[in-house]
Amino acid sequence: MAEEIKLKVSIDGIPIEVASGTTILNAARQIGGDIVPPAMCYYSKLEGTGGKCRTCLVKVSKGSDKDPRPMPKLVASCRTTVMDGMEVENITSPDVVDARKAIVEMLLINHPLDCPICDQAGECKLQDLGFEHGSAQTRYEFDRRTFERIDIGEKIQLHMNRCILCYRCVFVADQITDKRVHGIIGRGDHAEISTYIQNVVDNDFSGNVIDVCPVGALTDRTFRFKNRVWFTKPVDAHRDCPTCSGKVTLWYKGADVIRVTARKDEFGEVEEFICNTCRYDKKETRDWKLEEPTPISDQSVIASNHYTRFNPPAVIENDPVLQEQNLEQLARTEKLK
Repeated sequence: MAEEIKLKVSIDGIPIEVASGTTILNAARQIGGDIVPPAMCYYSKLEGTGGKCRTCLVKVSKGSDKDPRPMPKLVASCRTTVMDGMEVENITSPDVVDARKAIVEMLLINHPLDCPICDQAGECKLQDLGFEHGSAQTRYEFDRRTFERIDIGEKIQLHMNRCILCYRCVFVADQITDKRVHGIIGRGDHAEISTYIQNVVDNDFSGNVIDVCPVGALTDRTFRFKNRVWFTKPVDAHRDCPTCSGKVTLWYKGADVIRVTARKDEFGEVEEFICNTCRYDKKETRDWKLEEPTPISDQSVIASNHYTRFNPPAVIENDPVLQEQNLEQLARTEKLK
C-alpha cells in the first residue's frame, strides 16, 4: 500500500500536516479554535457545496515551498486545496477581517431584522457571523426584497426573506432523495428558492432541508413559535429505524419532546440524515433509548439552560438529578442579574 502523502501548511502561524487534496478550511478545522474560517454554504457531507457565500475567505501569503509567491487575491478556503509549505492568514490578516465584514454586510442587505420572532434564533450561523463581523448599521438605502411565506411541504415553511442562497437545501434534496422538486429560479437579485407548486416537497427525507439551512429560511411547522432553543434541553437518543440510522437529538421542554432533529457535529453539520418518521412522528420519550445530554459549546446560548449530568438519563418530572441541575442553573443565573 502506497504511503499517504502529507503536506505541511501553516495557518495563522500554526503548522499542521494534512493529506494531499485537503482544503484550507478542513485543514483549519483539524487545528480547531478561533482560526477556523466561518462557512455558511460549505457542507462537508454534501458534494459540490462551497464557494457561494464567500465568508471563508483567507489570505495565502505564501503559495508553497516551490513557488513562494503570495496569491494576489483572497481565496475561498473551502475551495482551495493546500500546497506543501503554504502559509495562510485568517484572523491575523486585516484584509481578511475587512473582507469578511463586507461579506456580512452584503448578506444582511435583504435579511429582515426579525431575530426576536425567528425560530432559528439561538442556533443561527448568520447571527453568530453578524455578532463577530457585522457593522452597527447598514449603508443600504434601497427597499429590501420581500416575499410571502409559503408552505413547500406539509411540515416545512419557506421564509424566503431570510434566505442567503447558500444552496444547501438544494444539494441535500439532490443527494439524499430520489426526486428533487425545489431549486433556485431567477438570476441575480431575482434569484430565489422555489418549488413552482406549493406543498410539493413530500419525500421521506424532506425534513433534512431544515437541518442544513444556516438561517431561518426553512423552518419546521410543527415547532414554529413553540419555544426558544435556550429554554430546551437537547438529549442524544436512538431507535431501531428501518429507514435511517435512528440517531437523533431530542429537544425537551420539561418532560415533553417538542422537537426532533438530526445530530450535528461541532461545526453545525448533520452527522447522519434522518427520516421524517423519526423527525415528526416519534415525539414521545418511550419511542427512544436515551443516551446522554447533547454536547453544547459554552459559547452557545443553549448552554445557559443545559446540564451535563445524566445518570439515569431521564427527563421527567420529580427527577432528583434534574432538579439538582436546575437549582445549580438558577444559582448561576442569579449571579448574572
